[in-house]
Amino acid sequence: MTLQTRIEAIAPLTDVERDAALDAACAQVRRNLPDFTYSAQNHSSVKNVYPAVENNQWTAGFWPGQIWLAYEHTGDPVFRHAAQIQVQSFLHRIENRIATDHHDMGFLYSPTCVAAWKLVGDEDGKRAAILAADQLLERFQPVGQFIQAWGRKGNPDEYRYIIDCLLNLPLLYWATRETGNETYREHALIHARTTLAHSIRPDNSTWHTFYMDPETGEPVRGVTNQGYADDSSWARGQAWGVYGMALSYRYESLPEYLETFEKLLDYYLSRLPDDLVPYWDMIYTDGEEPRDSSSALIVACGLLEMADLVNEDDPRASGWRELARRMVGSIVRDYAVTDPAVSNGQVLHGTYSKSTPYNTCKGEGVDECVSWGDYYYIEALTRLKGGWSTYW
Repeated sequence: MTLQTRIEAIAPLTDVERDAALDAACAQVRRNLPDFTYSAQNHSSVKNVYPAVENNQWTAGFWPGQIWLAYEHTGDPVFRHAAQIQVQSFLHRIENRIATDHHDMGFLYSPTCVAAWKLVGDEDGKRAAILAADQLLERFQPVGQFIQAWGRKGNPDEYRYIIDCLLNLPLLYWATRETGNETYREHALIHARTTLAHSIRPDNSTWHTFYMDPETGEPVRGVTNQGYADDSSWARGQAWGVYGMALSYRYESLPEYLETFEKLLDYYLSRLPDDLVPYWDMIYTDGEEPRDSSSALIVACGLLEMADLVNEDDPRASGWRELARRMVGSIVRDYAVTDPAVSNGQVLHGTYSKSTPYNTCKGEGVDECVSWGDYYYIEALTRLKGGWSTYW
């Protein structure tokens, strides 16, 4: 069966299905408010149920992002109230530098505090997001021209960036727009170009992690932390590349970004099983390995983002939207939580990190709901309605 035949075998999501899925997702958010208005949601579920935790994980922004999307869909002030309580937690976190010694400020502050400023003019949200952008700038390494992912800044053993950081860059573009300070934007553009230069392999798969030489700034090597092995292609990393190139193209319309978006997408599609939901690493195309539903949703959002950026009469735009409808259709029908007694999440069969003999991560959140997957599920459904103003 050809790739196109397999894609066409999945029916695109209808408008009726989309609206019903959005209504159900917002109802699930509402059910979760008692547990997660004054607490954060763990990065992944445990036996399909999220525990409440303190606001100290890199993933904590995705749950408030769900609340804001529910507020946009319903207009219910209960959601706004809960989301603004979360904003106060995020302001406290950045003011006190609680577990912020890493690059994931965009994941934390774009769907929470930037959203709060854009949607309701929350001044504390704006302040928190600018402080987060300042913190992100502190991790920029002029030698090598990149934003260091995590670890002690400048440490030769941790002198690296990861492809995920493309999704943190919009926070910097937003900060320039709000402050008029071009420094934020300039550093985001530099990091994106460094990623473009080094993180794409000749076969159009991606390195998860890339090391640079701290003395010369020259590229050293690509490795993985969360994929099966250094030479495999971690599904979520490939997905971050697809969506990240679309976002980079929004802020700097380089033809190379559009071309790379298409190449990364082609590789991603070539490794999909029949239901269009990848295994956790794209070294697998069949078998019993865990899936990662979150990767499918990230890619769907990237498709819808890029479709809005090219000329409307470009036939690729309608093709990308149609492909996104098929991907999200597969998730809605076969992966979405339909019974709150089974799970307090939105989407089943995600994978946070699966340990192998060849990677450095510990195994957790395998075949579970994952907070970013739940968020991008609602974002994708919202984008499919049309007219959405991005938090990114």
